[in-house]
Amino acid sequence: MDRLLPWFTLRSVPGVGNHIFKLLIDRYGSPETVFQATITGLSSIDGISPKTASAILKFKTLDRDKNEIDLIKKKQYRIITLTDPLYPSLLYQIHDPPPFIYLYGTLDRSIKKIAIVGSRKSTAYGVTITKRLAQTLASHKVTVVSGMALGIDTAAHIGALAGGGKTIAVLGSGLERIYPQKNKKLFQKISENGAVISEFPLYAEPEAHNFPKRNRVISGISLGTVVVEAAGRSGSLITARLAAEQNREVFAVPGNINSFKSTGTHSLIKQGAKLVENANDVLEEFPHIFNIDDKKKESGNGSVEEIPELSGDEDKIFRVLGPYPIHIDEMVRKLSMETGKLSSMLMQMELKGIVQQFPGKLFSLKI
Repeated sequence: MDRLLPWFTLRSVPGVGNHIFKLLIDRYGSPETVFQATITGLSSIDGISPKTASAILKFKTLDRDKNEIDLIKKKQYRIITLTDPLYPSLLYQIHDPPPFIYLYGTLDRSIKKIAIVGSRKSTAYGVTITKRLAQTLASHKVTVVSGMALGIDTAAHIGALAGGGKTIAVLGSGLERIYPQKNKKLFQKISENGAVISEFPLYAEPEAHNFPKRNRVISGISLGTVVVEAAGRSGSLITARLAAEQNREVFAVPGNINSFKSTGTHSLIKQGAKLVENANDVLEEFPHIFNIDDKKKESGNGSVEEIPELSGDEDKIFRVLGPYPIHIDEMVRKLSMETGKLSSMLMQMELKGIVQQFPGKLFSLKI
């Protein structure tokens, strides 16, 4: 676990937020290398002042970080860092991804993840629709992502499990502070059929300011976000806004026009969110990922196909690609890789079923 200490140390440096942390890793590759850099080198990165650069190089590891790592080991949780192959590729692409996430359960590398969120004080209609939608998505090998709150979130997780599929719960507290306590059994079931993740220390309480941060992870890890029942001012609307800012799809389930719980979802539809009546309304927005055969094919256990093992360079390409096609020239710029080598590797990854090519030298992830 000593390899994790530099990650925790760098996260604790004043002035190093999530965005700066990612810029540092993109430049230097690891926290160890960051701490060996020069003030001049660090200051050359946009957003890092000489004062912050100096703070990085002078910072000493805190005892609390050492204790946290010891506790993680004792509790048998895992830490997935930005450079870990299991770090979700879509989450990596947002502006301010967590430097690392705490994991209880198992993650896979598939991008076939859809978030379903909504009101904590849901109606019977909302719960029924959510369970049905999540169950059907799970049967199509979609991992359902939500926040494990009461109401719609809980229904989304239960529906996915009922469909024999996988689900991911993103917490606004630490893994040792299950919230709400009513979902303690659900917490365990999710860990056995997917993952519970958090960016917060193990004993972090579910404080109000944690939940907007949690919401950006829910939307960031997902291809799109479905909102089921949301009042005019709702945390679910924050998640939808974040999804739009992250260039992800936003969906909304219509409700009773006389119910204040439908105000938020109807507002989203008016603003351009796609109206959802069933799972196909979601799946058809990603034709390059879910083809016609995928829609017809029901899976008995909803398991996600295994991703072939990737080489170091293939993993870098995997992290740059997303659900939407990008041009090879943009990939060359981001990867600083020779065009001929990149073309050859893309062809190999296409043969492995990982990458899909479109006319005009455009590429996206297929898995």
